[in-house]
Amino acid sequence: MAELGIRIEGLRKRYGEGDTAVDALKDVNMTVAPGEVIGLIGPSGSGKSTLLKCLGAVIEPSGGKMVLGGDTIYDHGWKIPDLRALRRDSIGFVFQAPYLIPFLDVTDNVALLPMLAGRPNTEARARARELLKALDVDHRASAQPSELSGGEQQRVSIARALANRPPVILADEPTAPLDSERALAVVRILNEMAVQYHTAIIVVTHDEKIIPTFKRLYHIRDGRTHEQRGEGLSL
Repeated sequence: MAELGIRIEGLRKRYGEGDTAVDALKDVNMTVAPGEVIGLIGPSGSGKSTLLKCLGAVIEPSGGKMVLGGDTIYDHGWKIPDLRALRRDSIGFVFQAPYLIPFLDVTDNVALLPMLAGRPNTEARARARELLKALDVDHRASAQPSELSGGEQQRVSIARALANRPPVILADEPTAPLDSERALAVVRILNEMAVQYHTAIIVVTHDEKIIPTFKRLYHIRDGRTHEQRGEGLSL
């Protein structure tokens, strides 16, 4: 495994105790290299959301190990004292809905996380403009979120996820509200950004339009992962 990226070993998550206990994750193993985008698929209730919440340090696993960006964040217990800082600085999140702040313009929506991390406003806004240009939405830098198309809003949300240069991005159904053309454009952008910024990206999806674009897929069934190789997106 490379120095950065994602490694999960024997991850488990149990809800409840005794006869009412439910094992949402039983034995999850996964690796994602820097610059790689992998898909995570599975039926409802298979453990996808639970896995993403564990990786995002939103809920605590019941056992196993998680390594993000070269740092062991969980090994039968949290190894990072400040989970809030971990989520802010080391993990980028892209959701089905963009969740842009409606009273901030596009630039400040992207610059907000670096500002919260203590970077000077001028530096944070320069980083935002760099990302907006890379994602071809720099011409909307002064616009309000309500003035953007759905595809533009999702590009801005990707820029925001990259703002603190996280080694990991977790994308939860990022193409669900988009038509085929825009959905494939988002996947193409994620692949380009992964390579450009050396980021490991996991995309949770039910979207049949984009499943064939992944070079590697992880199926999760009954709390266990199974790897599948694919042809991948031709960029």
